[in-house]
Amino acid sequence: MKIEKFIIMVEKTMKTTKTVKSQKTSSSAQKEKYFEAVGRRKSSIARVRLYTKKRGIIVNEKDYLKYFPLPRLQESLTSPLNEVSISDKVGVVAKVRGGGIKSQAEAIKLGISRALVLYNPNFRKRLRKKGYLTRDARVVERKKYGLKKARRAPQWQKR
Repeated sequence: MKIEKFIIMVEKTMKTTKTVKSQKTSSSAQKEKYFEAVGRRKSSIARVRLYTKKRGIIVNEKDYLKYFPLPRLQESLTSPLNEVSISDKVGVVAKVRGGGIKSQAEAIKLGISRALVLYNPNFRKRLRKKGYLTRDARVVERKKYGLKKARRAPQWQKR
């Protein structure tokens, strides 16, 4: 069951640009263009959509300032947009789950960076230089049998 959901999610992320009906006027057939990307960190997965006509950052249907109360997480989240000086020209809608609050913020940051590259390939060099396009693969090491933690062994006694 989980594998099927994962495959569906990967297939969705393979499509770089899509169009959706505007929710403001359901009768008119206005189309909104967006760029979609996935960001991951530890066990957090973020689906990020970068809209060309919307403004602001929404995370799990909340304003990012309320979802991430710590200023350093807010700054980390908006850093790719500030790096390419485009924060006032685009809107970001992110859906994130899993992990803790910091890994969620970093997953969204990676997703925003990848979406910015789809939006304008010229941003790639600047974002790569700052390290925003690199996926941080560090995860918690598993606990091994016979040990107290991942590496901590029981205290050894000679007698």
